[in-house]
Amino acid sequence: MKKLLQKYSIELSTEELEKFEKFLELFKEKNAVVNLSAIRDDQGIIEKHFIDSIMLNVFYEVNWKVADMWTGWGFPLLPLAIINPEAEFLWIDSVWKKLKAVEEFSEKLWLKNVSTLNGRAEEIGQNPLYREQFDLVTSRATAFFPTLLEYVIPLLKVWGIFVAYKLDDKEELKSAKKALSRLSAKILKIKNYSIDWQDRTLVFIEKLHPTHKQFPRKVGIPLKSPIK
Repeated sequence: MKKLLQKYSIELSTEELEKFEKFLELFKEKNAVVNLSAIRDDQGIIEKHFIDSIMLNVFYEVNWKVADMWTGWGFPLLPLAIINPEAEFLWIDSVWKKLKAVEEFSEKLWLKNVSTLNGRAEEIGQNPLYREQFDLVTSRATAFFPTLLEYVIPLLKVWGIFVAYKLDDKEELKSAKKALSRLSAKILKIKNYSIDWQDRTLVFIEKLHPTHKQFPRKVGIPLKSPIK
């Protein structure tokens, strides 16, 4: 694992390395039973799940209050929580079994800075307990970008940052122009990197003004009728 981290110029403490090594074994054990991921070899898990998740720390200081939106079995949330113990992470998903897996991993890794929330993004975004309460939101979701923005931007405080983990797809970024305008947000910067020869992108989006109360719209509408 240490050699793979060095390949991407990432240095971790001994304690962090030990947690990732334990996480690797826990993930493989769970994956053999529940089928969390098609990636099953050590190198693939380390590069495509662990390292891809923590690439954010190369470009951005992760702290304060962070939400991760339904990105599948705890990525990037758990790797980020391991190397950013001072930050407070909330993992949001509507699929209960995914939340239970994340809770199990968190407990066995002794992560005290992770909690979970079960619910639909449209409803959570209108809930005053969560609406405009986060400094940073992350997502490795594959949802159409305008739909993803409508789910995520309402959770951010004004001047908060949304980081979308994406494949390098300039056309998809163009599709978000109208949604960004309607949601009072803008692309702040884009950082490109490669994982195992695959070109990937971190899109940093800044929220400029409070979100209009109509967003997010009712359950199912952002998916069926994206802002465009």
